[in-house]
Amino acid sequence: MHRTVSVPRVRFRVKGWIDKELFKTITRVARYLGRREGYSLFELDPQRVRKEGYTLEDVFSLLSSIEGIVEEDLEELKRVFEEYNTARVYFREDGWIGVSSRRFLRDILREGGLPLLYDREEKAYKIPPYLYGKVVSVLRNAGLRVVDEVGLLGSASLLPRRIEFRGTLRPYQEEALKAWRENDYKGIIALPTGAGKTVVAIAGIAELQVRTLVVVYTREQVRQWIQAVRRFTDAGGMVGAYYGEEKRLAPITVTTYQTAYRRLREFAPYFSLVIFDEAHHLPAEKFRAVAIGMPAPYRLGLSATIEREDGKHEEIFPLLGGVVYHTSPGELTRQGYLATYTIIQRKVDLLPNEKKKYMELRRRYQVYARGRTFQELLEAAKKGDQDAIQAIRIHKEMTKLIQHSEAKLREAEKIIRNELAKGSKIIVFTQYKSQAEEIARRVGGLLLHGGLDKARRARVLEEFRASPSGVLVVTTVGDEGIDIPDANVGVLLSGTGSQRQFIQRLGRLLRPKNGANTARLYEIIAAGTSEEYQARKRRMGRL
Repeated sequence: MHRTVSVPRVRFRVKGWIDKELFKTITRVARYLGRREGYSLFELDPQRVRKEGYTLEDVFSLLSSIEGIVEEDLEELKRVFEEYNTARVYFREDGWIGVSSRRFLRDILREGGLPLLYDREEKAYKIPPYLYGKVVSVLRNAGLRVVDEVGLLGSASLLPRRIEFRGTLRPYQEEALKAWRENDYKGIIALPTGAGKTVVAIAGIAELQVRTLVVVYTREQVRQWIQAVRRFTDAGGMVGAYYGEEKRLAPITVTTYQTAYRRLREFAPYFSLVIFDEAHHLPAEKFRAVAIGMPAPYRLGLSATIEREDGKHEEIFPLLGGVVYHTSPGELTRQGYLATYTIIQRKVDLLPNEKKKYMELRRRYQVYARGRTFQELLEAAKKGDQDAIQAIRIHKEMTKLIQHSEAKLREAEKIIRNELAKGSKIIVFTQYKSQAEEIARRVGGLLLHGGLDKARRARVLEEFRASPSGVLVVTTVGDEGIDIPDANVGVLLSGTGSQRQFIQRLGRLLRPKNGANTARLYEIIAAGTSEEYQARKRRMGRL
């Protein structure tokens, strides 16, 4: 089906006698202006062309077939048509992508699902950078010749030399890579912790062979990614970090979200592939700005689970190309790629003084909440509702009381000592630094929290890695961004209702190990409290 277009109002001459049939043919696309200096003069008429449903190619083909058309006029028509059928795609000063043409582009862009933001002063459309690849594709599919001054789709964006992938992908990793490839090298791959998301991404870099920016959440991940790329490819000196002491724009560069936000203008023109590790962080304002501001036509998001409790994961999809592959810990466990696991729930009763205080707080909460859900209370608090604000404060006190319960600490200590007697390697997960310090003191465990510097963290992790048995107590700093050595037992002392956090913590235990290949995760829950609901919520959909 032809796309109807307008044409430039350009004139041409025909010499010699024009019979009735030829005149009729010409006036299907042009207006007759009369005889001048021995020539019949015509002017292309956009309305007539539109009525006929002709393309520019149709018009030029028709005129080329006319005997007697002046050759220099035909050459001028060809030049004007080429110029008219050309779109320029370029970087604007504000970092957006500009699209200009003598041709009317509104309908083409609209049909391509692109935003119609027009800069009258510049006489060009402005397109969000992340849609650069799409706008080039839409214009080319419409038959336009695209002058691509951004240049991230051409040979100039290739790596200085070809690199070789030296790893071996498991079947599900091959499936994930194939799904990403079939989606034009765009999309999100969601694999459980320990399932090898990084290896899939590195295989993708080796397949595309273009300049790549890897954006990670923590400084530890910068180092881990560089080591992984060098391990699984022969990239060598082509991989570097843009963070901390090293700030080198290498063909394969690893940086953090914060640095990418600050250096966005510098990174944007350089990379054709951008990989967002821990992609569930993208809805955060600054991180989202990186995804929008990078024109990289190829994009890959990685996450253990893409869902967020606030529902904002849906904002990520159009920025990266949707979820192209997803599998669960249970599925990979059944296939033998992750350790089998057992989740053991231990319910404990609050101590008498704790229970008395909890019941008093709950009574006060119910008075101020007046039957409203917690989400409704949050919305009301934003509007200044004092009862809602007070209810939220009391709710926080209840949560703190439950999660810091002495009864829970005693149960954790009992579990840990029993598991140590079996020679287990144990990770204790907690939300709070003070609680982490207390349980580590009671069982003589190693401690990892956000307040430790890089060198101290490395020493703690290495000591735990080298030990055949032992305890590592971690706060939320261990939920993501740190390569925690394998363990076979986890103790969930305190946490949230987040499915993502639960899957990440479970994933710390699921990497296949030599010998015993069954992991155990203990959930310690205060009976008769909101923790029972939180436990059900975070475990939903884990299989």
